[in-house]
Amino acid sequence: MDRRKFLSDSITASIAGAAILTANNLESLAAKESTPYLVAVKGGEPEQMFDKAIEAMGGMKKFVKKGQKVVVKPNIGWDVEPERAGNTHPMLVKRIIEHCFTAGASDVFVFDNPCDNMQKCYARSGTEKAVKDAGGKMVSGKSENYYKNITIKGTKKIKNAKVHELILNSDVFINVPVLKHHSSAKLTISMKNLMGIVWDRGYWHRTDLHQCIAEFATWKKPHLNIVDAYRILKRNGPRGVSKDDVILSKSLIMSTDMVAADAAATKIFGLEPKDIPYIRMAHDLKVGRMDLENLNIKRIKI
Repeated sequence: MDRRKFLSDSITASIAGAAILTANNLESLAAKESTPYLVAVKGGEPEQMFDKAIEAMGGMKKFVKKGQKVVVKPNIGWDVEPERAGNTHPMLVKRIIEHCFTAGASDVFVFDNPCDNMQKCYARSGTEKAVKDAGGKMVSGKSENYYKNITIKGTKKIKNAKVHELILNSDVFINVPVLKHHSSAKLTISMKNLMGIVWDRGYWHRTDLHQCIAEFATWKKPHLNIVDAYRILKRNGPRGVSKDDVILSKSLIMSTDMVAADAAATKIFGLEPKDIPYIRMAHDLKVGRMDLENLNIKRIKI
């Protein structure tokens, strides 16, 4: 073979290969940049808003792969009906599970470590029926045997905790808090919802609640955070007293970043992220970002 022709063909092939690689990289980069950092949906029912949000985030298959085990952690802490807004809306939980199975999940587990009687919370909140109707599995959160010791490095107030084994053993962790008032933390949203995956929450309250919330958030970040703000408990939280404490907001926030999700939800509530100490602390600890003005946010109105 002519040496000059061989070299020419080799150079041409290398350039073509580099061009293809560059095109693929650019396409991947463009796709990444087009995916919003946070999605805010307004005006629909819980299922509708979730459908719109997850589509904007690239679909559930981006988070759940075939054969994976998923744990969905709503707030199911209180023995109250959905209209009281003390718990995550059951229809949102159901829709998330359905999307997980469509994406190929082998199992979807749901649990909480409630403050009220667990069986009553699971039933009256509507969560248990919603989960079973979607093909998911309700798991106990009220037995210490389910909780395993973990160590949290680089923290000041909370060095270890007992965490539910589902969080340790599942492939995908989806955090689904409800936005509501809280008498001690001001608001309970994504980061505070993680208190429902640990056994001894009392230590957090006895020590430094805001610091513990922020520090625990450094340990394990959920793959996806979905804030239910369909109904908002505006006062007397976290349980509420009556339906008079609730307003209908019809909103939903979705992000892979707990801090950003909580910051955006705080604004829905009528406050600023800086008003909530644990959000400021988590931002400073680089758990996530509260500087919403610098983030790629997609807003959807139904």
